[in-house]
Amino acid sequence: MPDLDAALIAAFLDDLQTSRGTSARSRNVRLAAIHSFFRYAALEVPEHSGLIARVLAIPAKRYEHTPIAYLTRVESEALLAAPDLSTWLGRRDRTLLLVALQTGLRVSELVGLRWQDVTLETGAHVRCQGKGRKQRCTPLRKEAVTALRAWQREQAQGPSASVFPSTRGGALSRDAVADLLKKHLTQARQQCPALADKDITPHGLRHSAAMALLHSGVDCAVIAMWLGHESMDTTQIYLHASLELKQQALDRTTPLSDAHGRYRPDDALLAFLKGL
Repeated sequence: MPDLDAALIAAFLDDLQTSRGTSARSRNVRLAAIHSFFRYAALEVPEHSGLIARVLAIPAKRYEHTPIAYLTRVESEALLAAPDLSTWLGRRDRTLLLVALQTGLRVSELVGLRWQDVTLETGAHVRCQGKGRKQRCTPLRKEAVTALRAWQREQAQGPSASVFPSTRGGALSRDAVADLLKKHLTQARQQCPALADKDITPHGLRHSAAMALLHSGVDCAVIAMWLGHESMDTTQIYLHASLELKQQALDRTTPLSDAHGRYRPDDALLAFLKGL
């Protein structure tokens, strides 16, 4: 234990960034794990409390927060129109993209879906196990229900089968989802020039679902519950990312150039008031 002092741990964290090219965000993840271990050690070996306190005092690295990338409604429609529905892969990919854009599931939750997790009758929804092994249900709109029903008829698989299988029948990998998204984005850019400057990852589909809810007037607390966020703080990034909402807030303000005079009622209103 005495060998794991604050200086050694700080040097390790610095080496992650300088030698291995680790980002500040990833460095902070490593530091959070170290802090968690030392908080546990504080209960087990209190005789090293001084060393533990110095390690726990190592601060997280500050880093630049870049705006999140997400798809607008028009861009989402262009992406959904890209897969070739005359092929098995195209029908699978469109259904997957539609469910991802509507539910905001994480990639791991999306590829982990089994038919037993999908309800397509009254109260249609999908069940998934998110971070912290927490179960949640996400409702489905009619368009997603129709697509999933057609896809289910085509699969003829049991309840434990993957909803979005690979060509070999197993579940898709994260890399496979990233590849199919990249392929269809390339196709969608030909019809939607706005996508040319956007680099959307599978997690960007989750951001797109959240932004669609936000622009529809859904409260941030509901969005946090929808996405399975541990804290409301995580959901606040969507408020900062929405230029449209900022413009709406600006439109409610009074321009500085406007004169703030005193209200003067017209003669008709004064005559009416005097007659009361």
